[in-house]
Amino acid sequence: MTLRYAGIEVEQREVALREKPLSLLAISAKATVPVLQLVDGRVLDQSLDIMRWALDQSDPDGWLQTDTRKALRWARLNDETFKPLLDRYKYPERYPEYSRTDYLARSLTQFLEPLNQQIGTSAYMLGSRISWVDVAVFPFVRQFAAADEGTFRALPLKAIQRWLDGWLSSELFASVMQKTPVGADGRAPGKSPRDASVA
Repeated sequence: MTLRYAGIEVEQREVALREKPLSLLAISAKATVPVLQLVDGRVLDQSLDIMRWALDQSDPDGWLQTDTRKALRWARLNDETFKPLLDRYKYPERYPEYSRTDYLARSLTQFLEPLNQQIGTSAYMLGSRISWVDVAVFPFVRQFAAADEGTFRALPLKAIQRWLDGWLSSELFASVMQKTPVGADGRAPGKSPRDASVA
């Protein structure tokens, strides 16, 4: 979403992580997605690094013009607390030390309820304007909601639900959700990769 917002042309490659292509392994020891290879050969294989690079190229609506300390605090809480709980909530059979209900309760108290309170006072995570941290956190809240839509909609998270629905219905989100077959070139017809290649 950030690459599209910034107007960065990329050649996109979908990969099946069960059958990681040699081209992915050759550029990233991490061997997970996303991985962005720039035309100068540099490789970025962390989502926030890719976002920051894209916004340094172009940031027409000022996504970077925010309280950096607060944004980083939310990004860290998302990465270090919510993402592990999200994995356990989605796949409780892999983490049998607690029940799915326990993972739901922990997700609520440790991340979702504080986020709901934060968004309840403004349209976005850090105020009345979109910032990069909204886009960094949105995909993980979307995954959480999709794991059990009925349960998510019944939770007392009206501000998050409003915020999530806004992103799900946004033009930006719709523009990046076209499926690309695994291994296929995700370029627009007739375009060559000018800026980067992303897996």
